[in-house]
Amino acid sequence: MAPTLLLAEDDRAIRHALERALTLEGYAVTAVADGVEALAHAHRTPPDVLVLDVMMPGIDGLQVCRVLRAEGDRTPILMLTALVETADRIAGLDAGADDYVVKPFDVEEVFARLRALLRRTANGAAMDVREKPSAPGRQIEAAGLRMDSQARRAWRGGRELELTRTEFELLELLVRNEGIVLDHSTIYDRIWGYDFGPGSKNLAVYVGYLRRKLDEPGAAPLIHTVRGVGYVLRED
Repeated sequence: MAPTLLLAEDDRAIRHALERALTLEGYAVTAVADGVEALAHAHRTPPDVLVLDVMMPGIDGLQVCRVLRAEGDRTPILMLTALVETADRIAGLDAGADDYVVKPFDVEEVFARLRALLRRTANGAAMDVREKPSAPGRQIEAAGLRMDSQARRAWRGGRELELTRTEFELLELLVRNEGIVLDHSTIYDRIWGYDFGPGSKNLAVYVGYLRRKLDEPGAAPLIHTVRGVGYVLRED
């Protein structure tokens, strides 16, 4: 059965072009022009994945994302944004989005990111974070972090971390490889299933956001940049 996709984009040309391309790619697409319609459809017929434009009249994509997450909806969300500043992209992640694509975009990149989101969901990545802690055998620990890979929960000390799906998977990859430098290509392949090339800032944005959630005042950082290579998780 074709995966169902809800597309919300107020630019008619982009909406029609994306709807056509996604349909040819094998998705059952419902396309709407604003956030009000997006929320109504998501409540009425929940899709397998959402693609939301950030800047829409009335209720924008960020607000749609926040409402759905506040309701406990864990459907994967890909944001489309014309905003290129890192802070703007972080705002989308903070609203609960799983990934983003910057306009103008290559439709093949959209396809790749959607495949990665749906693959992770199929592998159980959308498990409710409110699930009770699981058995100790399902937990991993490193550098003062504790993670429950099945309940999708993580703690630093006694503080639980509020992580999006992608943030959790990136942190889990680093924790399982504590002390090992992972290059950019390896991380892209393991987390997104696609290497977006040296010009992409996607990974740097996610690492920066993880650091904001992990690092504590007066404590040494846990995620370190190995310039020109990649990232490593370790305690100094």
